[in-house]
Formats: sequence, C-alpha cells, structure tokens
Amino acid sequence: MATPSSPEPVKFFVALLWGDVNLLADVRARMAAHWGAVDFEGPDRVFDLTNYYEAEMGGGLRRRLVSFEPLRAPDELASAKRVCIAIENELAGAMGRRVNLDIGYLDHNKIVLASIKAAGQKIYLRDGIYADLVARYSDGRYQSFPWTFPDFKDGRYDAELDALRETYLRQMKVWRST
Repeated sequence: MATPSSPEPVKFFVALLWGDVNLLADVRARMAAHWGAVDFEGPDRVFDLTNYYEAEMGGGLRRRLVSFEPLRAPDELASAKRVCIAIENELAGAMGRRVNLDIGYLDHNKIVLASIKAAGQKIYLRDGIYADLVARYSDGRYQSFPWTFPDFKDGRYDAELDALRETYLRQMKVWRST
C-alpha cells in the first residue's frame, strides 16, 4: 500500500536585487526576522543582462545571493514569496520597488524560485504564487533550462550555489541523524 511521506527540508535563499546600497541592512534584517539567521551572503554581482527593472528601480543594479540557516519545508515557498512582496512594497518609493526579492530554495537535486507570473514550466502553488524550476543538479553543477533567468544561466552564481549546496548537504546529515 502506497503512503505519502513528508518531503525533506530545503535551503531557502533570496536573490536580492537593488540599486540603493543603503537599503541592504534593513532588507537583511527583515528577511532574517522571517527566515532565521543569514548563514551565507555572496558577493555583489552586476545585474547587466536585462534592463527589465531599470524603469522602476533605476540603473546600476546589483544582485546578491543570501541564504538562511534553518532548513524549511518546501511547501512554505508560497508564503515566503508573499513575505517578499510585502517587504518590497514596504520599502517602495515614488517610482515603485527599490528592491526585488526573488526567493527560492535548493536541495541536492534542484533550484526552485517563487514567481507571481504564470508560464509553461511553472507550477501553481497557491495564493497567486508559482514554483519555477530553474536548475537541476547534474555533472557536478546546477544546470539551467532554456527559461532560466539569464544571470542564473551564465554561471556567475555557480560558486555561490555550490557553497549553498555544500552547506545544505552538511545540514541534511545532521537532520537525518536526529
């Protein structure tokens, strides 16, 4: 007889996009209040493969990956995206958002980002939130798909994603032993 089981926990992270560095401490504190202590911050990367956000957020945008220490259930992703939207709205200015928070998770097999936009590869979760599978682990790295965001596709975050995966795998050893 088949019996459904609970999924293993995952590692939440945020791809934080901003133009005003003065917002970072506030954004980091707000995220940590919701998802726990920050256990990784990658370097600031130039966000230069699309101008999609410039009208709203201005030029010179940067992106940084930030992850959180506690492992979480993957079904918390929709609620987490709603929190991101609330933070973005609370910090918005006259032109619109001043930060963009793309929350997602990784495990040993994949990277999933939350989205409010429907598309062919996205799976509806709830409350207007979709899960977007953006990479699958194969041949020693997370491999992108044709629909993956250009900056995730070009390899600029590979070292950070490898570090997050290693942290996740260490955390899972502890989780499995308890």
